[in-house]
Amino acid sequence: MQRRSLIKAFTLSASIVAMGMSWTLQAAETIKVGILHSLSGTMAISETSLKDMALMTIDEINAKGGVLGKQLEPVVVDPASNWPLFAERGRQLLTQDKVAVTFGCWTSVSRKSVLPVYEELNGLLFYPVQYEGEEMSPNVFYTGAAPNQQAIPAVEYLLSEDGGGARRFFLLGTDYVYPRTTNKILRAFLHSKGVQDKDIEEVYTPFGHSDYQTIVANIKKFSAGGKTAVVSTVNGDSNVPFYKELANQGIEATEVPVVAFSVGEEELRGIDTKPLVGHLAAWNYFQSVENPVNEEFVAKWKAYAKARNLPNAASVVTNDPMEATYVGLHMWAQAVEKAGTTDVDKVRAAMAGQEFAAPSGFTLKMDEKNHHLHKPVMIGEIQDDGQFSVVWETDGPIRAQPWSPYIEGNDKKPDHPQKSN
Repeated sequence: MQRRSLIKAFTLSASIVAMGMSWTLQAAETIKVGILHSLSGTMAISETSLKDMALMTIDEINAKGGVLGKQLEPVVVDPASNWPLFAERGRQLLTQDKVAVTFGCWTSVSRKSVLPVYEELNGLLFYPVQYEGEEMSPNVFYTGAAPNQQAIPAVEYLLSEDGGGARRFFLLGTDYVYPRTTNKILRAFLHSKGVQDKDIEEVYTPFGHSDYQTIVANIKKFSAGGKTAVVSTVNGDSNVPFYKELANQGIEATEVPVVAFSVGEEELRGIDTKPLVGHLAAWNYFQSVENPVNEEFVAKWKAYAKARNLPNAASVVTNDPMEATYVGLHMWAQAVEKAGTTDVDKVRAAMAGQEFAAPSGFTLKMDEKNHHLHKPVMIGEIQDDGQFSVVWETDGPIRAQPWSPYIEGNDKKPDHPQKSN
């Protein structure tokens, strides 16, 4: 009996070991991809769709055989619009989940929270949102716009005859590094165009701010001093009450146009856009652009939303950071194939010069040196259906200037990534 028990115990142990080995083997047969976006809190309105777009893109890549013959395995975490939690979740993705790459962040404060962790552990982050520049980390690829790919062209348009010939500017933003640095750049740019400080007003509100009655009233007063435009770097769910208050107080685009850098199709889904027709947004992609690649992209997204029963699946839209997420994931997959490994140093080298035919209608290139995408610039007018009509665009993609020439001393900064610490 004792011998039989020993044999049974040995057989059971061997089975457990074999099962463990098979689980380990199975895990090794996937490549883990981290998704680090706020699914709750003030930024969920913008970031949830980026998580879903990343999942759709992973499914698309897996359906074509994956990367290096392996399936991609998404690891989704929710940093909950809590900036220190971004760093914690990022560390978890790298040290516990062992992801090969991370796609994530929206706000610059979240990216800057994550950055020291990724530089310390040599992780790789793809950041899909427009930002203030003044950064070039070897551990980040920036697939959103630098100021010369969004903010500067937008204000140049507002100054032009076609853009209304504004001579006074109300700079309204959420109180953190992206709006403040962008507005520092814009103030210097406006000075170079002859606009004086008395014709520039700068106002900031906290994340989650909801009462814009006084601010919109002040915009009306400021606009009495001459042809005025509002430049909005308001982020997250605060955009909903801001745009509603614009409508309540009858601020029309023909009188005081608002150009936004963080409002796209997704943010407008919860708003009656009829009173907002003609207000502007500057991006590098709009859902409404007409070309075969975008037609397929939008159709795939709508089908995915329906198949996965996403909230409000019947009315889902695409937007610029979603396109940047899609492009970034495909470029990373191409770079891994080129490198023959997910090793961060080798993938980093393979990313230089990667190209991808994007839904914007342009072939986008990752710069050989500065870790930023070459991107077209588009300015769109809000339509009554919540979409945008493109009223101005560049002839083709333009190279990013991470170090703005409108900030003193930047001409001495290197045109290649360096660690921030």
